[in-house]
Amino acid sequence: MSNYSDKYMGKSRGNVIYRNLANATSILGVLPLALLFLEGGYSYLIPLIIFNNVMDDLDGILATRLKIRSRFGADLDNVCDAVAHVVLVLVVGAHFGGLVLMMSMIAAGSIILRVTTRVNPDVQAGNGSPTNELMRHMLFALLLTQIFDVDPEPYLVLIFILHSVTMIVPFKLNSLIRRLAKTTIAVIFVNVSLVAAWLIPVVMPLIAAAFITTYLYSFIVGGRQWLRGISSGGP
Repeated sequence: MSNYSDKYMGKSRGNVIYRNLANATSILGVLPLALLFLEGGYSYLIPLIIFNNVMDDLDGILATRLKIRSRFGADLDNVCDAVAHVVLVLVVGAHFGGLVLMMSMIAAGSIILRVTTRVNPDVQAGNGSPTNELMRHMLFALLLTQIFDVDPEPYLVLIFILHSVTMIVPFKLNSLIRRLAKTTIAVIFVNVSLVAAWLIPVVMPLIAAAFITTYLYSFIVGGRQWLRGISSGGP
């Protein structure tokens, strides 16, 4: 009886761990952000943005591949995204101060509003730009301005303003690179491109241009289609 009980308990614990692998990955994507609050923590910002992006995609891959998707897991992922991305945005804002800080606070508000909407089961998901898209563009702005030795503040302000709008618009941005990455290989390639942008300066402008151009294209096309639907009396 004891052997049976031990075997059953071991199997039960194994099932719990298996079912929560994706959830644990979501949480692990947030915990290292505590480094930002250490003295000199801002120096970890760029690798932490990339790490968080990788872990956020990894939890989705695990949930799909292991067939362990759940409403709880999706909500936890959204909450972890909200915490991580609000922290990252506000850390950048606090580092530069002034107008950048003000715009980062507005962007943080849009992140919270978007995530609050997404955890509501009665609201259609998928509209607006993902909060991770803001993280990628913030990363590109910081890397590009390092390469060309220019002040990043006006670019960060512009990015925060744009994303504060696009994160909460009532239409989809369908041509985003990450949104078009449907397979595991494609998602891995997206994350490898972020690492390459960080480590190989010569390819950085090309990668940034690809992500930013598709973002603006998606916003313009999606907005135009939405306005046409409104004017024709559609949804």
